[in-house]
Amino acid sequence: MRAEIPISSRYHPTVRNVLLLAYVAGVIGLQLPALAVYFRPLSPLTLISSMVVLLLYHTDWRPSFYAYCLLALLTGYFIEVAGVHTGQVFGQYAYGDGLGAKLWSVPPVIGINWLTLSYCCGSVCNRLRVPVWGKVIAASLLMIGLDVLIEPVAVDLDFWTWFGRPVPVQNYVGWWLVSMALFSVWYILPFAKENRMAKWLLSFQFLFFLSHNLFIVLHK
Repeated sequence: MRAEIPISSRYHPTVRNVLLLAYVAGVIGLQLPALAVYFRPLSPLTLISSMVVLLLYHTDWRPSFYAYCLLALLTGYFIEVAGVHTGQVFGQYAYGDGLGAKLWSVPPVIGINWLTLSYCCGSVCNRLRVPVWGKVIAASLLMIGLDVLIEPVAVDLDFWTWFGRPVPVQNYVGWWLVSMALFSVWYILPFAKENRMAKWLLSFQFLFFLSHNLFIVLHK
């Protein structure tokens, strides 16, 4: 079954700019002590809202797409549950309070984050004129590149904490393997991968975490 994009081209710039302003406000609000207390609880809402906006732009709602969404949500969440409780996946770490309520010591919203990031990276790399295996590798590298920026910020904002510094190489290897598995399924399943918002949302995520990293370095 196919569905038309509910957001027309006429409103696309407005939606894109509102999303950009939300991320910019997040950078400012989370870095200013007077505002941080109000902005920190909004982090889970930002992740959920980003996914909703992304899905509003999706155009091919066939069963295979629902299957991928369910796979990414469950894989992202339960791999984190296994990681937290065993330390064998990403290393020794624990979630803080920055991503909201936790179930089995892991915020369920982390599954939404895995879905959103894998969708964006998979959609962007789908434009590459390379074989499927090349797209899988490229999208996985993009995920790891973003995670490099995420890690210092996540610790600073109490998303999670590593029991030992710096972040272990095992974490990036784990991200690589999980990403490779997800993207292998993403590119095999028969649904349209194009999404006008994917490249913008991914860019906003990179700018968001890059800005926070700069603030962290400047305040050391």
